[in-house]
Amino acid sequence: MKDFISRHQSREVMVGNVGVGGNNPVRIQSMTTSLTRDIQATATQIKKLADCGCEIARVTVQGKKEAESCEAIKNVLIQEGYTIPLVADIHFYPPAAMLASEFVDKIRINPGNFVDPRASFKQLEYTDASYALELEKIDEVFSPLVLKCKKLKKALRIGANHGSLSDRIMNRYGDTPLGMVESALEFALIGVKHEFHDMIFSMKASNPKVMVEAYHLLVQKMTELGWNYPLHLGVTEAGDGEDGRVKSAIGTGSLLIQGIGDTVRVSLTEDPWEEIAPCKQLANLAKNYEQMTVPLFEKSKQEVKIKPPLHPNGTVILSCSWENLPKDSKADFLYIKNIPEDFKGLPKGCLIITQTKGIPETLVVEKLAYLETGEVALIEDEKDFEAFDTLLLQKAKMLFLRLNKNTYMLGRRFFEKCSQESLDIPVILMAENTPQEDANLIHTAAEMGSFLLNGLGNGICLQSESLGFNILQGVRMRFEKTEFIACPGCGRTLFNLQEVTQKIRSKTEHLKGVKIAIMGCIVNGPGEMADADFGYVGSKTGMVDLYVGKTRVEKNIDSDNALEKLIELIKSHGKWVEKERAY
Repeated sequence: MKDFISRHQSREVMVGNVGVGGNNPVRIQSMTTSLTRDIQATATQIKKLADCGCEIARVTVQGKKEAESCEAIKNVLIQEGYTIPLVADIHFYPPAAMLASEFVDKIRINPGNFVDPRASFKQLEYTDASYALELEKIDEVFSPLVLKCKKLKKALRIGANHGSLSDRIMNRYGDTPLGMVESALEFALIGVKHEFHDMIFSMKASNPKVMVEAYHLLVQKMTELGWNYPLHLGVTEAGDGEDGRVKSAIGTGSLLIQGIGDTVRVSLTEDPWEEIAPCKQLANLAKNYEQMTVPLFEKSKQEVKIKPPLHPNGTVILSCSWENLPKDSKADFLYIKNIPEDFKGLPKGCLIITQTKGIPETLVVEKLAYLETGEVALIEDEKDFEAFDTLLLQKAKMLFLRLNKNTYMLGRRFFEKCSQESLDIPVILMAENTPQEDANLIHTAAEMGSFLLNGLGNGICLQSESLGFNILQGVRMRFEKTEFIACPGCGRTLFNLQEVTQKIRSKTEHLKGVKIAIMGCIVNGPGEMADADFGYVGSKTGMVDLYVGKTRVEKNIDSDNALEKLIELIKSHGKWVEKERAY
């Protein structure tokens, strides 16, 4: 592992009256879903966001009409006593950014499509000369916006997205985290050339693993350049419900734990104000760790041999009491507490650990294997860590590492010690979470995700098996259900995202490992679908385009028939299985 480091220190950038970076706390953001031209509806959404604790609000600006609407929206907010900063989100149309900069506090541009046309995803040849010509064009188009923002003292966010990189970037760097960083740097260097430093960066992806790697690369590159610009964090198109919160916590939370990030958004396919609570929980997580020194991640070089009965891609163990054994569980094993002394049988296929006062504990596995006393160890606090016995652990066949609140550092020290001692032992990450509490969900997913993203840990033991499977899927270890990549919606959305997402989910959620993207408009598709297998994209009002990967295969389907067509498409590619019936 690398040496311990303190929080990433960034410069302060003012977004209206809100400072981002520097010594400011992690700021909370969201985005409206109303039509920006509908001034009253958009202002109403922003007021509700502000009342919930949102500190910066973003609106979509497709053209000049929407840019002009920003002035009226801002006036309504001020007249009603709201000073929340306003951000204009720009894709494809630089003139809208130039106009909106007169009315809003920050402009967000996507470097993948601000100057470049929509990516064709084709193999193209770029010589050094042709590449340089395209960079000159970026300078020509972007410089006027930089100079205007500098004059008006407005901030700029250069927000790279994994799914919308330009053909130029993809052909030179690939559809990769490095490509995301290089895409942003093309624009940032222009800002620096004009001595404009009110810039904020973001590296968003729907895949938390890609997102985290991109931010690490960006921090490394900024350090080499001597830059200290603030970072906006977010997992884009995270989806809804527990899925969306877990993916966001894994990506954003693991970075905040390491001291990386100055402002956050949790992109959920829900009403905008539903994003604020998980944002607050992530900001609180960052605050918990701001006084700590935390090591940068480095992938584990320790190869742990996973033997049955553990799952090779990550084991899920459900923690439950003897009195409340589940009637139906998809978890690999059960961790059962409060076992009566006179029990006369074990539930089929269960793992049972009887509680003792210390380590080792007794582990019994029916059906696949039997482990004797002393073959399971438990590390749950500093006392256990100080009593770390290499010889004892070498005899163990499984180890439980309990992550209680703010014990992340104990876990890092433990894995470092295991590496030093060359211990070849599977480690199950364990936490006493309350599934109904979002704060616990966010905290648990962030800490466990931080370890698992880097090859540290071989399974999860929680009171919620769905959370366990969601975390393993979020870190791309084990796929046990459909992956939904659904955008949160904005003023460009062409259908009711929440309603359509639920309809698609109800018909396809049994398709193990299949990735389905649900995008409200063509700006978020096909590019923003990133690594999806199939895409459902709004093309016109009442019309949907269908994609396989990034290739459009059906165009302008009536929305009433689109779900049926999507199912036919999935079947035609051999990805469909019939849903199991419950008898």
